[in-house]
Amino acid sequence: MTRRVLIDADGCPVVDEAVAVAGKFGAACLILCDTSHHFEKPGAQTLVFSKGADSVDFALVNLVQPGDIVVTQDYGLAAMCLARGAKPIRQDGMEYTSDNIDGLLLARHTAQKIRRGGGRLKGPKKRTAEQDAAFVKALTALLQEG
Repeated sequence: MTRRVLIDADGCPVVDEAVAVAGKFGAACLILCDTSHHFEKPGAQTLVFSKGADSVDFALVNLVQPGDIVVTQDYGLAAMCLARGAKPIRQDGMEYTSDNIDGLLLARHTAQKIRRGGGRLKGPKKRTAEQDAAFVKALTALLQEG
């Protein structure tokens, strides 16, 4: 079975890496973005959707098939992809699984409650070369499984 790699490209720092790794395995690579984040990369097909709340996420969920690999940092999207039999992976190489998704969604919900209540949370730390390397290693491992 040839796997596909679907990239939720809005805010994705590893588009180039994902396209390169997918290409090494002959996997089809789809970049999904909205009209304000348009990407064109050799070796990948770009699908552009209207700008709107979660328009790319819903399009991706409708396209995803069992066994596809989905690159996203969106926990909600990852949960929907897991339910469809896909293998979602975060940009730092962490694979979303049925064992960790509930805790991640709870943490997201808690953070939203704090922000709605006027609280402030620290943003993410600056991206490191180690995170890029961990992503490439994890994506390579997932593609080798197929």
